[in-house]
This record gives sequence, structure tokens and C-alpha cells, in this order.
Amino acid sequence: MAVLVNPANATNTETTLRDVEPAARTMGLQLEVLKASTSREIDAAFATFGREHPDALFVGQDIFLQLANMAARHAVPMTSGSRDPAEVGGLMSYGSNIADAHRQIGVYTGRILKGAKPADLPVVQSTKLELVINAQTARMLGLAVPPSLLATADEVIE
Repeated sequence: MAVLVNPANATNTETTLRDVEPAARTMGLQLEVLKASTSREIDAAFATFGREHPDALFVGQDIFLQLANMAARHAVPMTSGSRDPAEVGGLMSYGSNIADAHRQIGVYTGRILKGAKPADLPVVQSTKLELVINAQTARMLGLAVPPSLLATADEVIE
């Protein structure tokens, strides 16, 4: 399994690797971490995928959406923690529901406008996660997504 992260965003890279590395070990997967922040580095990473044929690619949240198209073109199943790549050709995503996060921003904005001090507001993590599966990409890659997984998905893109 390959993981592609943007080294220009050290915080996101660290968080992604902190979460993905133990999961890969638990599943007995060998993890290859590739770092890219420019188009040239992204092209080099995909050239590596073309030679080594990873079983899957996990993309950190701040990598460009063009990766979904590149992954599909190179027949690499790509997952992400953000729904956007799944919408444009990635295989699937599992992560925070962005609409729910935006609602929470509205709640916080309302509290601040009513006089609350931002430092006094609690830090809130997303509690609503969503699974998005791009069935069209799965078919293009020759993958059969189990019906049980499709049934649990919040959205299946046809």
C-alpha cells in the first residue's frame, strides 16, 4: 500500500502518517510513503506506482484533486479522508462530513457574534463520518465492491 502526502504541510503529513502506519501494520500491509508537493513530484510518485503496482493508494487530505484522475489513469485504486477525490474519480473516501463541519462553523460564528470568546469555546471533533464509494471507478478498475459495503455507504456514485 502506498501513501502520498504533501511535505509542505507538515502537520497534515504527520497526522496522516500517525493514523495510517498503525492501521497498515495491523492489517499486515507493507507501507510505502511518498511525498509530493509539486506536479513534477506527483508525476514521479505515479511513475513509481506504475513500476511497483501498489494494491492501493491513500492520499493525504491536502494533495491536489488531480491525483484522483491520475490514479484512475494508472489503474491504482485510491482512497482518501475527503470526499472530493471520490467525486472526481477516486475509488472511495471515508472521513468527516464536510456539510456537518460547516454547520458547526456556523454555530461557533453565532456564539462569537453573541459575545463568546473564541478561546473559551471547546474544541469539537467531527462525530459524523461518511463513506463515499465511486462505483463507476470500481467498474473501470475491474473491482467488485461487496454489496455489504455498498449497503453501508452514505453515498454510492454511479
